[in-house]
Amino acid sequence: MATSNSKDFELDVAEYVEEAFERCGLEMRTGYDLKSANRSLNLMLAEWANRGLNQWTIQEKTVDMVKDTTEYSIDSTNGTAPIDVLDVFIRETISSETTDLPMTRLSRAEYSHIVNKSSTGKPNQYFIDKQITPKISVWPAPDKSSTYTIVMNVLTRMDDADAATNTVDLPFRFYPCLAAGLAYYISLKRAPERTALLKGLYEEEFTRALSSDEDRASFRISPDIRSYNNA
Repeated sequence: MATSNSKDFELDVAEYVEEAFERCGLEMRTGYDLKSANRSLNLMLAEWANRGLNQWTIQEKTVDMVKDTTEYSIDSTNGTAPIDVLDVFIRETISSETTDLPMTRLSRAEYSHIVNKSSTGKPNQYFIDKQITPKISVWPAPDKSSTYTIVMNVLTRMDDADAATNTVDLPFRFYPCLAAGLAYYISLKRAPERTALLKGLYEEEFTRALSSDEDRASFRISPDIRSYNNA
């Protein structure tokens, strides 16, 4: 049996919308249908970001620290792109030797309670100020320049689905989840009698996609709690 030898299957926005309408038992007929569905698609992508379903958008960002400066932009190129910072390291370079050490994240209250934010030393703690343009503050303030670098794993926004001919910024394994989710979103407005069914299918695909997006470790350690249960 001959196979296609191709691995380039990809849907554009219009094709996802068409698929979603068909699952709702509807036909897309007007430009407004496409505009409304496109809006739903972008709202769903925002929902995915809130639920953590976009690990493929994680980017490593680095910022060189400056002596006595505590606040830095997370992304100097596109300041509104970062959604959250997953972890932060301080990279110290002395001569040709580089070391990375993890930093401890502080809550807003913990950072606010630091009495002397201008004290200097090697930074070991940080606070993420989640404004529209997020910033990172470190403590203590760097005691020297050209030595310390902030290294961040940053969860960033997916590209918007703007034009009907655009493709969507996601891996192949997430195509079924997107189609199921868009059908559910459209049903809320156009086919309420199918909403319950489509929501169930969407949540099933979402759970499957989320599972495939998780980091996998080679082994897992579980504590032995039998002695506690027998107490």
